[in-house]
Amino acid sequence: MRSERWLLLSDGARPTEDLYFLESVAPRLRSEGHFAGRLDVRGWRWWLARAVLSRQLGANLVLCRTLPKAALGWLEREREAFGTIRYLIDDDLAAAAEDATLPAAYQARMARAAERQPRLLALADEVVACSEPLAARLRAQHGDVRVMTPPLISPLPELAHFAAGPSPERPWRLGFHGTRAHLADLLHIAPALEAVQRERDDTELELMLGEHAPPGLAALPRTLCPAPLPWERFRTYQASRRVHIGLAPLLDTPFNRGKSFIKFLDIAVMGGVGIYSSRPPYTEIVEHGVNGLLAGDDPADWQRCLEWLLNHPEKAHDMACAAAECCAARWPSGLRHVRH
Repeated sequence: MRSERWLLLSDGARPTEDLYFLESVAPRLRSEGHFAGRLDVRGWRWWLARAVLSRQLGANLVLCRTLPKAALGWLEREREAFGTIRYLIDDDLAAAAEDATLPAAYQARMARAAERQPRLLALADEVVACSEPLAARLRAQHGDVRVMTPPLISPLPELAHFAAGPSPERPWRLGFHGTRAHLADLLHIAPALEAVQRERDDTELELMLGEHAPPGLAALPRTLCPAPLPWERFRTYQASRRVHIGLAPLLDTPFNRGKSFIKFLDIAVMGGVGIYSSRPPYTEIVEHGVNGLLAGDDPADWQRCLEWLLNHPEKAHDMACAAAECCAARWPSGLRHVRH
């Protein structure tokens, strides 16, 4: 078998790069005798990266989300010198560019990426999207679009933190670890969080938004707002920090419709049982009452779900176990997740 070379050209989207290639597909390629690595093409690094690429003619390339203008233009001119090109995408960039509920800086960044996306699609032999709705949108622009669900790349923990039910001495941690792109989703369920935090004394709320946490939520009793962490530090934090209940609200917007169910894995990796919006992508993986709870858009429904889990700690533990078992069974290796 001829050994192949696979180079991921990185514009800094480290979570996407690791999830959908470097820590899922790449290990399998290496086990088969191929080379797979990352090449940073940002800023001044592009001059070094270009020299490396010029000596890697015939290599297969992986593009992720976007590329700097200089790298994109060079690759368009030199396309015939390389082998297969795959384009990985885990967000609906065009929808994000038009979503006024997103933070302005994020929206502007997504608009720049969306403007370049047609050129990336033109370069790619194959497109790999994180969800079927996102893939469906891209099939209007490309003839070979496949789906790769987010793989499990982190260890699953023991669930010893469920040993005792919630109490003022040992409060249960409710965790929201989404990015600023999900502020509107979080604000929609704020009344439920306010009610639980004010009416009970056995819960701790963690919002990893730092200074961007909504002031009304940040001021609630027993609420922590740690600053968002860079990807590698977040993974270390995630491996040691435990939650009992994870929160994954998702409003019905064009941008959210392209999302994957990555939060299901994130919550399981932190040892929790999740409450998820009752719509895709979560309805694809969550069996209500078995490996998580599905809540409607009414904040009162989220409050009911929270209080039910807090009042039934053994059931909450069982659901957290079922979620972990689901992750372990469904994602043993990355390559198996790619389908037409």
